[in-house]
Formats: sequence, C-alpha cells, structure tokens
Amino acid sequence: MATYCLTVTRLRLALGQGARRMHVAAALNAKAKVSMSRFEPTSHINYEKLQANVNIVRKRLNRPLTLSEKIVYGHLEDPHGQEIDRGRTYLRLRPDRVAMQDATAQMAMLQFISSGLPKVAVPSTIHCDHLIEAQTGGPTDLKRAKDINKEVYNFLASAGAKYGVGFWKPGSGIIHQIILENYAYPGVLLIGTDSHTPNGGGLGCICIGVGGADAVDVMANIPWELKCPNVIGVKLTGALSGWTSPKDVILKVAGILTVKGGTGAIVEYHGPGVDSISCTGMATICNMGAEIGATTSVFPYNHRMRTYLEKTGRGEIAALADEYQDVLVPDADCKYDQVIEINLSELKPHINGPFTPDLCHPVSEIGKTATDSGWPLEVKVGLIGSCTNSSYEDMGRAASLAKQALDHGLKCKAAFTITPGSEQIRATIERDGYSKILSDVGGVVLANACGPCIGQWDRKDIKKGEKNTIVTSYNRNFTGRNDANPATHAFVTSPEIVTAMAIAGRLDFNPETDFLTAANGEKFKLLPPTGDELPARDFDPGEDTYQYPPPDGSSLRVDVNPQSNRLQLLEPFDKWSGGDLEDLQVLIKVKGKCTTDHISAAGPWLKFRGHLDNISNNMLIGAINLENGAVNKIKNQLTGEYGGVPDVARHYKKSGVSWIVVGDENYGEGSSREHAALEPRHLGGRVILVKSFARIHETNLKKQGMLPLTFDNAADYDKIRPDDKITIVGLKELTPGKPLKAVIKHLDGSTESVTLNHSFNETQIEWFQAGSALNRMKMMQ
Repeated sequence: MATYCLTVTRLRLALGQGARRMHVAAALNAKAKVSMSRFEPTSHINYEKLQANVNIVRKRLNRPLTLSEKIVYGHLEDPHGQEIDRGRTYLRLRPDRVAMQDATAQMAMLQFISSGLPKVAVPSTIHCDHLIEAQTGGPTDLKRAKDINKEVYNFLASAGAKYGVGFWKPGSGIIHQIILENYAYPGVLLIGTDSHTPNGGGLGCICIGVGGADAVDVMANIPWELKCPNVIGVKLTGALSGWTSPKDVILKVAGILTVKGGTGAIVEYHGPGVDSISCTGMATICNMGAEIGATTSVFPYNHRMRTYLEKTGRGEIAALADEYQDVLVPDADCKYDQVIEINLSELKPHINGPFTPDLCHPVSEIGKTATDSGWPLEVKVGLIGSCTNSSYEDMGRAASLAKQALDHGLKCKAAFTITPGSEQIRATIERDGYSKILSDVGGVVLANACGPCIGQWDRKDIKKGEKNTIVTSYNRNFTGRNDANPATHAFVTSPEIVTAMAIAGRLDFNPETDFLTAANGEKFKLLPPTGDELPARDFDPGEDTYQYPPPDGSSLRVDVNPQSNRLQLLEPFDKWSGGDLEDLQVLIKVKGKCTTDHISAAGPWLKFRGHLDNISNNMLIGAINLENGAVNKIKNQLTGEYGGVPDVARHYKKSGVSWIVVGDENYGEGSSREHAALEPRHLGGRVILVKSFARIHETNLKKQGMLPLTFDNAADYDKIRPDDKITIVGLKELTPGKPLKAVIKHLDGSTESVTLNHSFNETQIEWFQAGSALNRMKMMQ
C-alpha cells in the first residue's frame, strides 16, 4: 500500500477571500512528505501510520476497537509493547499538536522557558481569548484589553516567536473555534490547555484538555501520559428537528451522567442519528462533555465533517479522510463500558441549572420547577455565543427568531449579548446580515473572546448579592462564574432558547406552546428556528490576526520585567526530603463542591495568571470552610486568629509549617487551570486529601510535586477535624497501587489511622521525588 502523507500548511493565500483565507497545501505523494510551510512547524497527517498502529493493537487485543481507541492507540509511542487495559494502565502517547489560550499559555511558556529547550518539538499555537472583558461592545472592549494587557500580549507574542509557537492576536476568536476552523482534522490527537479542548471531537478528533505542564512535556518531545480511558457509548437514533438542537443532546447526557459520571472515560457518539447533526453541532456536544468530567468526546467521521472541511478550505484533508474512513469510525461490534441511547426524534429542548451544569430540566417544565424552588422567573440577561455555541448555524437560528420578533414590532425584554466565536464568524454574520438583526432586536455584539462565559463581564445592571436569573448558551454555570455574583441563577441552554427567553423576558416561557403579544396587540407564536449549517458563500475571513513564528527565533529575547506584577519567572520547587510528611497542619477542611473556580478564581484574577505569587492570593478563597460554613475565613492554628486562606497559608509557610487540604467529592472539577495546583505548592502545601478528584486537577497536582490522595473509605473524611495535624506514612515505599497511611493527631492528644489511595505510576512518582515534573525534565537533559 502506498504511503500517503498530508502536510497541513497555514498559508494565507487570497483564494478570492483576502489575505487571511486558509489554504491547505497537500501532498498525496507515495513515500514522500512535502513541507510547504515557510512560517511554522508543519503538521503531517499520516493516516498510513495511524492505520498501521491500529492494526498492531487490534491484533494484540484480538477484538474490535472503538473509534476513540483507534485514535488514542494509533498515537502510542510503542504500539507493540504498550500495556493496554482500560481504566488501569497508563499510555505513553505522541500528540500531533498543542494549543494554549492566553491565560494558561503564560504559565505554560514560563515553564517551557525554565526547561532550557530552544524550540517546541510539535506544532503549537497561542490564542488570545481570555483577557478581554465585556463592557460596552466588541471594538471598544478589544481596544481596552489591548491597552490593559499589552505587557502580557507582548510576552506571549515574543515567546511564541522565539520558541516557534504561532500566535493568534487578541480579537482572533476563541481558541476552540479557531482550532475547529484551522487545525482540527479527523484522527488528530491534540492537547490544549483549556478544559473545553474536546470541542474538536466534532471534527472526529481526540482533543484533550490538560494543564500547562503537560503541554510543556509535549512541546519538549516527551511522551505524554494518559490513563487508558474507558469508553462510554452514546447511541443516537432518530433525527433532530424543530426547537431541539445539538445542545439538548449534551444537556440530556449531563443530566444522566452528572458532573463526574464521565470521569476517566471518553464519550463516543455513534448510531444513525449522528448524521442529522452538523459538524459544529457535534462540536457543541463534545465541548460541553467537559461538564461530565469526561476525558474527551468524539464523533465518527461522516459527510457533515467532510462538508465543513471543504467549506473551511481543507478539501484535501477531506479527500484523504474519505480514503481512510475505516480508521476514522468504530469497528462493527466494538464494546463500550456503558451505553446510553437517545432518540433524537423524541428529545425535547432542555435547560440546565442553576449553579451546576447537570441539573437538567425540559424547557416545558422549568417554569413550574423555578416557581416551586423560588428561582427568579424574570430573565435579566440572555447571552449567546461562547466556545460552545458560536457557529454560523447557531447565529443563524438565533437571528431567525429575532427576525420574527422584529416583524411583530418586538425587541428583547431582557438584555441580550452575542459573542462570535471567531473573527471569521464575526465577519461572516456581519456580511450576511445576522449581526444587524440581532442588534436591531436589542442585542450587543461583544468581542470575539470568552467574555462573560469565564467571568470577564463588567456587569452593571444588578448589585452583588441581588437575586436574579440569566440564561446562556455557555457550558458552565457554577456559582458566581459569569458575573461574580453568588446570587445570580445562571441557566445553560441552546442559543435558540436563550433568544426566545430574552425576547419574552421570562424563564417560564416555552416557545413550543406559549404566545407572545405583538406590538399591535395580536397574539403569535414563534416558529421553530431555521438557519443554514454553513454560509452559502464562502466564509469571510475578516481581519488577518495571525502571527507566524520566524524560521529561526534563537536570537530573539523574551523580557520579563522583575518589577512586573503580571509576569514572574519561575523558581524550581524543592525536592522531596526523602522521608514521610510529618505533622502537616490542616489548612482548611472543604465542605461540598470545590471546583477550580473555588480553588483559583478567574474573572479579575486572570490578569495575574503569569505571576505565581500574586495569583496565589486567590487560593481557595471560594471554598466553603466546614468548620464555620464561611468562605475565605479559616483559623490560624499558630495564632488562634481567623484570616483569609491565602494569608494563613503564607503565615504557615513563613513559619516552616507544611500543610494539607482536606476536600469532598470530585475535587477540582471544571477548568484545566493548573494554577489551582501551582498555588498550593507555592504557598507550602504538600498534600490534597479528598474523597475523589476530577481528572485534570489530579494530574496537575502530580505535575507540581503535590500528593493528591483519596480516602480508601470515604467516611474517613468525617474523622478529620479542622485543627488536626496529619502525618503521611509510607512515602519511602511509594509504589504504584500500594496504599499509604495517614496518622491523624487530634488537638486532645488522641490519634487515628486511615488508609489512603493514590493513582501514581512510576513516572509520576519520579515527579514527586524530584519536586515537580519540570524538575525531573531538567534532571534528564
């Protein structure tokens, strides 16, 4: 069989679209790899190698493979010798690409600089989407962000140029939309420093959210480790129609699996219903799979993906994917660890929330539930867009509803915001009239950035503590996430339902059955939304916002001002002492849900993501202290006084006292932000002991030399008191699969012992012993 390789090149050729238009140069040349790129590392799509590795593994395992297994095992460093056991063994993988958003890229690039390596080993990009605050509208907010964040943007641009990383300037769009439009392709293995990286699964990719230290490993040409995922199958039958949208699929799945039901697993969609969903709709479903704790989600390659590739200038990739389709779909009779079946023809519109993305309600029932629960029925703000729902199709369907309202003389009763996913989407919906319709109905088009979805929202219409309701097409709705107001009841739904509720101004409005009153007094119902999957004309690329790294950046400098309050070069963490961790002071015993938002808040803290000491002032300030039910108020056991969590931690560190955090279930769910692991390590923490961890956070803790441990018996959580000291016994014999022991010393002099579990493998134990994964990397050079 001939060897077919495709070199994907980001050349901004006109093609009748302007300089920013993507062109993919392909070489379908037997036994040849042709590089056309003059600007950045090329990405070689070698389906022949993927197929060969899959054949090796299939023969070894002697069974059919799921699609996710094909892509993951197809990227094994050693397909012949790698031990493969779902849910147990660790895989050593070779990802094809790395992507970083600006908030996480700062620490990732600072760590890469600390490694001493001259250049990244795989194609990598930085995307400026997190630091733009929504205030008045796109152009004004973007200009303000460029001024405020100039130092950070200059650092990222110069670091990218020096180390061979592509740089997407502020205003380019949201990282996941940019990846889908430019870098994703069926069968790719991509890691990204953002928890919603799985968005790429809508284009048949395995895209996994990781911490910055994982990205550094891949950029440094070190095999990346991933615990062999289980595979949850979601069989889709029937077809979407009417008011039901792709968002309703994942809202339903979230209600079934809950926020931790997908932990340790890849969710793989399959079945005849898949073909009724657009490529960007599949991306929406995969994107919000992060909310069930899944490693990632993926759809099989089909004609909807082919059409999307062709429309985004990648027809050559589509042709190659057609040829290798067998490796881009699951084998017949493959086995899943769990199967969920959803009939799309029977699925109704859903809305999830408040305060957690898995509290699932049919739209038809939310009014009664809200009334019974005392949730505000008036919708103050409707917000559409974000990385989850900002496609051309999403905007078109929302605009079709807005047009109906305008035709009846109505505007939105609620405030209404629109966030385009990328500059390409913004330019295209402006050209095709969607933006005007959405603006005319009362909407404000925000910058091409994350904005209110991640708390970058300068909200003025309510006071902090004021109880109110907002509806969004976003993915997360944790307490205070969008606007820093813990009394805001945030609900997640489709852009269509958000638009309808913004027009009606009510949470209890069901557009399938309820009437609106036109300006002339007549009653009317909104017709089901319609919208083209892709623009009839080609996409308008808009402004050119991409910076290619030079062929050789070795002579360039990346300056970090020692006096900066936003950037700080890293100092290595101390190595393990070689003995047990004795008399660790309990810093805080956390009660209930503790997400990465609770551990390291976003919003106004985003500006310190490149300065470890400054951002550590937000450590665990959102966590609930079991002792008193308070937030950011714990007892300093050395002074007897109460203070903020970071302040007490700093006092312990200064006094030479190491400490431990005790937590509840699914600790660290939510974002991939590694700052939630860096901050405890920086402030003198040694151990995080909980009932269970979210996957990314547990790995991030290991990378920074922390000990993430779990109770063998979850009930032992109740044995620990806020003023206890804890000794971790058995570290000299730390071995994969071997439990440790904790000796709990109470203030009254009594002691108790409990068994603790860990998930360290041999490589990760070396990270702990060296003090961090970065320390270990430097030792190995």
